[in-house]
Amino acid sequence: MSSALDRLLAPFLGEKLVRSMPTSQPPKFQPKDEKSAKVEGGLSFAFRFIRQDRAALAGMIIIALFLGWALVEGIMQQIATLPGDRHYAWLLLPSNPLTLNLGNSLTPPTLKSLNFIFGANYYGQSVLSELLYAAPHDAIAATLVVGSAILIGNFVGIPAGYYGGWVDEALMRFTDAFLAFPFLVLAIALTVILGNGFSVVLVVLVIIWWPTYARYFRAQTLALKNRGFVEASKLNGLSSWRVMFRHILPNAIDPIIAQATLDFGTVILTYSTLAFLGVGLQVGVPEWGEMTADGLTYLQTAWWWALIPGAVIITIVVAFTLIGDRIQDLVGGRINY
Repeated sequence: MSSALDRLLAPFLGEKLVRSMPTSQPPKFQPKDEKSAKVEGGLSFAFRFIRQDRAALAGMIIIALFLGWALVEGIMQQIATLPGDRHYAWLLLPSNPLTLNLGNSLTPPTLKSLNFIFGANYYGQSVLSELLYAAPHDAIAATLVVGSAILIGNFVGIPAGYYGGWVDEALMRFTDAFLAFPFLVLAIALTVILGNGFSVVLVVLVIIWWPTYARYFRAQTLALKNRGFVEASKLNGLSSWRVMFRHILPNAIDPIIAQATLDFGTVILTYSTLAFLGVGLQVGVPEWGEMTADGLTYLQTAWWWALIPGAVIITIVVAFTLIGDRIQDLVGGRINY
């Protein structure tokens, strides 16, 4: 049909001009594969998020380095618990953080030696080695405490909000009994009663941490239990527990995850505060808070002993706060990259 039109217009427009005119046939459209389009969308969202929020990028890098090292060093310390393999605990460290060497007492920070890049304490132990050796305890404390608090708060808060009535009153009054005391005072009191040790500190932190998550889950349940999908689940004959943990829990977990990310840094800060106060310490095992407390005596002559561990604690806490704050903004719809 196009050739017939060319012959008709050729006497008036000329043969060359007719050949140069675009045809009316639209270009062929080749749709992309749906799966690849979804992957590209997810990757592009992540790249836009990282590119446009440098603070979040810095926080993610710091957290990745911290958790990565804590995992590696934690595995090495577990291997060191086997008979005859104690040296594995400091195999990746510049020096043994548990060995005293008074000849290096209060060595100032220097770039000439990796072992003393952060200086040494009064006993000649490398501050860098002690920091790296203590990292797994802080990572384990944050992970176990926050995870256990979410689990306990889930089984307390969701039934309280879903059933209401006397169930809500009983569970929430029990929760309020823990929230009535300042958490640090309650932690110190429980540690004095239960004794010292890393496992004791973990139990104490879990006890004082779960009531907050019970409140969060209850609030989310109250906002969701009258929604249409919950009512439809009831009409389909699902039991109350299936409705709560199959339909309400998945829809309530997003803001909880955002809060949990913030709490990772808060748990590390609280754990370091207890170590700073000398509560629940394990003899012979360095802790960031304990290092800061010990260095205060020599603050004027050996500032690095106290300030560098304190700076590490602040850096890790701020990194978790940055990521948690961004996740809260994304969940709440305040930012959309």
